[in-house]
Amino acid sequence: MSPARSKAFAILERVERGAFASDLLREATDLDARDAALASTIVFGCLRFRAQLDFLIETLSGRPAEKLDSEVRTALRMGIYQLRCLDRVPSYAAVGESVDLVKRAGKRSAAGLVNALLRKVNREPVTWPDRATELSIPAWMLERWDRQCGRGTADGIARAFLSPPETYVRVPPGQSVDSSSLEPTDVPGCYRATGEPPAGLRQQDIGSQSIVPLLDLRPGLMFLDLCAAPGNKTAQALESGVLAVACDVSPARLTGLRPLPCDLVVLDAARSLPFCRCFDRILLDVPCSGTGTLGRNPEIKWRVQPADFMAFHDRQVQMLRNALELLTPGGVLVYSTCSLEPEENEQVVEEVLVRRPETVLRRIPGRDPGDGFFAAVLRSG
Repeated sequence: MSPARSKAFAILERVERGAFASDLLREATDLDARDAALASTIVFGCLRFRAQLDFLIETLSGRPAEKLDSEVRTALRMGIYQLRCLDRVPSYAAVGESVDLVKRAGKRSAAGLVNALLRKVNREPVTWPDRATELSIPAWMLERWDRQCGRGTADGIARAFLSPPETYVRVPPGQSVDSSSLEPTDVPGCYRATGEPPAGLRQQDIGSQSIVPLLDLRPGLMFLDLCAAPGNKTAQALESGVLAVACDVSPARLTGLRPLPCDLVVLDAARSLPFCRCFDRILLDVPCSGTGTLGRNPEIKWRVQPADFMAFHDRQVQMLRNALELLTPGGVLVYSTCSLEPEENEQVVEEVLVRRPETVLRRIPGRDPGDGFFAAVLRSG
């Protein structure tokens, strides 16, 4: 059994139970580089194209994919994805090891079904039953984006999420690096990696890097990052010479910021904040649904539900109200999310403020490079 396929199968089964693929792949330290790359390709391919794969399962088997045992469904998704999308994978390996995966999972009675169905798979063009299946996105989500930004933009967003995200790195001011594999972007200090990026650079999406410049940071300003983990935006802010306090509700995630020259505080930003002073600059990059990151976190699109947006909204409103109380006169607060949903973006700002924000930034996948982001710049009177 290929270690890559065995690991991919185990990860996809855990994702079905609520885990995140990226976290599990980072923990897969028992794989060599080649196997890790194949496992990652299979995992993310199955998650990105899940609607298409399940349609093909139903077409080949005559039964909905959700009616199959989870292990059988996962093995079929893996096999169909490899057979249709991975040129370097021999057909016998994709079929044979998918059958073996089912047997090892204790579903030996389904091995014949998996073998028979996968032997029917080819690379002929498929007439998909609807846009949502073709774009591999839940129909309700596509309809929302149609209403919010038009059909063409909605299609562009969904198509962008079917491709692996590009790699961007952060080059701090004054640091010299080998630029042969780096391409500058319109965000200062942000570079797109055109090959293997130089060692020692922090990988950070261009959408994420576009938020901190909105704060207008300068040396000596007191800066508060209220939802700081994993710390990329805090590190970017520290490049400006600010005096920083970084906070997060998770002590475990906050430990990743220990190498940074800033104070660390464990807190829930939706509750009363334990500071007796105000701050010149505040970043409130709130927890959100993450619908702007479906290219790198494709499991979210099969997991999130419309009601979740308002649940996030209520906490985000309370966080913004708490944060504004700590802003000095003339200070700047940036409220940001990696969500595309108005309930988490414009509607939060509108509920809290009596005036329009000074600046609004929207990064739309398919139109703009990188993840989707929303940011509103708020200046105290």
